[in-house]
Amino acid sequence: MNNVPVLEARGLSVGYDRHPVLADLDLRIERGTVTTFLGANGCGKSTLLKAFGRVLKPQAGEVHLDGVPIRSEPNRAVARKLAILPQSPVAPAGTSVLDLVMRGRNPHQSWAKPWTADDADVAEQAIAATGLTEVAHRDVASLSGGQRQRAWIALVVAQQAETLLLDEPTTYLDLAHQLEVLRLVRRLNREQGSTVVMVLHDLSLAARYSDRLVVLHEGGVAADGTPADVLTPELLERAFGLHARVVADPVTGAPMIVPEADEHDVIHDRELASAAHLG
Repeated sequence: MNNVPVLEARGLSVGYDRHPVLADLDLRIERGTVTTFLGANGCGKSTLLKAFGRVLKPQAGEVHLDGVPIRSEPNRAVARKLAILPQSPVAPAGTSVLDLVMRGRNPHQSWAKPWTADDADVAEQAIAATGLTEVAHRDVASLSGGQRQRAWIALVVAQQAETLLLDEPTTYLDLAHQLEVLRLVRRLNREQGSTVVMVLHDLSLAARYSDRLVVLHEGGVAADGTPADVLTPELLERAFGLHARVVADPVTGAPMIVPEADEHDVIHDRELASAAHLG
């Protein structure tokens, strides 16, 4: 089983209204890694994540989970192995952090096995792991953006699935909260062995917090590998239409993207310098 990828797309075509966004795609997700899907808007990042999470049915091909076609697995069995956090989730009004996280235990319960003390312990441990113990009884709506996102991640942690699928977990967060969430994701991977598949937009943050980057473009995989191998000026031009330099992050050494200046940037900088001189 160790040689079997935790997730695998085989000849996968997936899209909406019979129009494929991705076609005949083969991709393996190795156990214990952090993989991030990148690409321009509309390239199929979230679409692929939904197909891996069985939220979206393939038009052709199939997805395997632990070597077994995911479509053949019962819902509860899949939920015990795979947890998915969609974009911008919203909790029902009046839901506390603890109430929200407790929902992660639903795949482990049934009419014959209702809520137990063990479930409560798991939920409390997930809240502690995400640094939310002090706000466990507060309404989710009253939390900061970073705290809310950590509460949702605590829910998927409480689900005790080996693999976490996170669709743009840093959307609408400022930089400090983005770092807060991504550091938590990396800690879950390092300390609990979670396999993580994310969709991100910030290329430099993706490079810093991922083991592997998969860049999607024109219905397929344009690049796949380590951040240093994938993020090149040529790839940025081809997949994103972005003229940029790739330099080493002075903190981690990971690739960091620096967009090239155009004439408007240069004129603006000169105006600022001139104003400062006159002042």
